[in-house]
Amino acid sequence: MSPRFSQISRRKLLAGLAIGVASPAFALAPTRSPRPRMRPATLPSAALVEGPQAPASGALAEVLARSGVTGDIGMIALDAETGVVIEEHRADLLVPPASTAKTVTALYALQTLGADHRFVTRILARGTISAGVLSGDLVLRGGGDPVLQTQDLARLADQVIAAGVRSITGEFRVDDGALPRVAQIDRGQPVQAGYNPGLSGMNLNFNRVYFGWETRSGRPVLTMDARSEREVPPVSAIAIEAVARDLPVYTHALQGGREIWTVAATALGAPGSRWLPVQQSGIYAGDVLRALLAARGCRLPAPRQGSADSGTSVLAQHQSEPLTVILRDMLRYSTNITAECLGLTASGRLGSGVRSLEPSAARMNAWAAQSHSARGLAFVDHSGLGAGSRVSARAMAQFLLSARRDSPLANLMREHPVTDGANGPQIEVHAKTGTLNFVSGLVGFAQSRGGRPLVFAIHCADMNRRRAIAADDSERPSGTRAWNDRARSLQHQLITRWALRSG
Repeated sequence: MSPRFSQISRRKLLAGLAIGVASPAFALAPTRSPRPRMRPATLPSAALVEGPQAPASGALAEVLARSGVTGDIGMIALDAETGVVIEEHRADLLVPPASTAKTVTALYALQTLGADHRFVTRILARGTISAGVLSGDLVLRGGGDPVLQTQDLARLADQVIAAGVRSITGEFRVDDGALPRVAQIDRGQPVQAGYNPGLSGMNLNFNRVYFGWETRSGRPVLTMDARSEREVPPVSAIAIEAVARDLPVYTHALQGGREIWTVAATALGAPGSRWLPVQQSGIYAGDVLRALLAARGCRLPAPRQGSADSGTSVLAQHQSEPLTVILRDMLRYSTNITAECLGLTASGRLGSGVRSLEPSAARMNAWAAQSHSARGLAFVDHSGLGAGSRVSARAMAQFLLSARRDSPLANLMREHPVTDGANGPQIEVHAKTGTLNFVSGLVGFAQSRGGRPLVFAIHCADMNRRRAIAADDSERPSGTRAWNDRARSLQHQLITRWALRSG
């Protein structure tokens, strides 16, 4: 067993998924920081559906009525080769896109950055190394990598040790200026929502910190760490305390440069865990690197934000996987932070002056309109999480129609095979889902055996029920799972209907 941190076997990690029964205030979390679950999380935000109500007619009206989906439905299916409309209903209705927005973000990043783009994270030194001492500063410089994990940072630490550094006389800086610093993707989300972290040019573990709890001698014992499959470095830049109260379950504040959480003691039942979002991502990554180096015999002062001075040399370097791999995972696991980092990086490549999410999203909107004739996409971010984003099914379908002609977007999207009954034909579907509370979208490409290819966009939203969600019920509002199940069933029926028509 390594003397650095306790090693954790893969079997124990998988077993950790079932540790404890979390109270209703918590969601069970994995014991390390993998990519989030494939099934999209239910994410709350406020939004409005705009547009006049128009009734469906004929057989389509019966399909919609039988679905049990309350609220509004906008949809369209086009022949992918000719652009001819197969069927549409309220296709110009403006709705929140949810995570279907990531479809646009994926192609925006791919065509702006290139398929082989890799994010680079470096550790720089300013000064000379003698007898284990760096006479100068050490700098952790982020390149905007949205998928950097603790195990990647550990390999960087190994390179620093191999370079002979055991201490430094200067400062330990974190240069996270490659991207704007964003405290939260959407300020309207619950403070504890792990899908809504901050971001910057230096990110780690999807900017989530592992919070575990148990009870010893009648007292809660709380821990914060940045665990990976092999190591469990403690986190000192983020703290949490149990407080005698019922509600709110969580509070978060910045105090003295640290992130301070409190949790209601009454919500801590059986031992459990969850990943909490990090707002100061650069300091968090620096804190974890400091712990990893300390375990290897190298002592650093506490990290502070700052850029690298001239005259630095590269001690260690990590490159991400190619952009196509990152995009495929983003579309499969629907990671919000990945979408935001990719969108901001692409916008920065197109021009300077983008220092927050909304102006970056506006640049993406203009790109989609100019490059793909997709007018009417109005995103306020790149993930679809923000409450203000609006799209129509027609605009999304036009974007997909154009994307099919000059990009491999369909091959990056997750496959959703659809079968028309027990003995019916299988329909090949490559699509992106989008799920918020009482909002469900599905956009993509479909083709039955022997049939013509089509592109489609389906958006369902019940905004009255969304507005009725109480603040303390925003993570798991009553009725949302059943509603979303009905919406997904309707999407299945519509795709089958359209694919058979195009056969």
